Amino acid sequence: MDNNFFAYPQKLELLAFFSGYPLIYTIIIFIAGNQQFKNNFKSRIVSLLPFAYALVGTFYLGLQLKNFYSYYSIGNITFTIQQPYLMAWGLLSILFWIPALGKKTILSLLHSLVFFFFIVKDLFLQLSGSYDKDITRNDMKIYTASLLLNLVAIALLSLLSFLYTRFKKV
Repeated sequence: MDNNFFAYPQKLELLAFFSGYPLIYTIIIFIAGNQQFKNNFKSRIVSLLPFAYALVGTFYLGLQLKNFYSYYSIGNITFTIQQPYLMAWGLLSILFWIPALGKKTILSLLHSLVFFFFIVKDLFLQLSGSYDKDITRNDMKIYTASLLLNLVAIALLSLLSFLYTRFKKV
């Protein structure tokens, strides 16, 4: 990865959207596996996980479109994008809107582990003493924001799913 000044904010954007998903995924799978919550909760929430991840990817696409709004051209976009492979990987999360991919919840987890790796790498470098504390502090703030964003996405889809099934019965 390029270690220049302009690549760092793009890396933080990607981390803000996608790095918190593995923890949210793990917590929901753990709670859904609990015998008390085995009723309809497990099937509904667990099946919504990839779609929540796709919603977060759609939010990321919206942010990128907003960033490029002033001047859409191939030259401007290629000049502005510092992390093309990571950005493309993040935008692939939109594919989880496709029902065939949405049924495979583990694929969304595997997709998001790429971004979680950067958090783990920065923590490891911080513990080894070869990293600045401010970078780790930024990563933790971004990770917290990512957790909240992913939690809001799953809560929003859960609410919409509940309302849809409620009004479908009426």
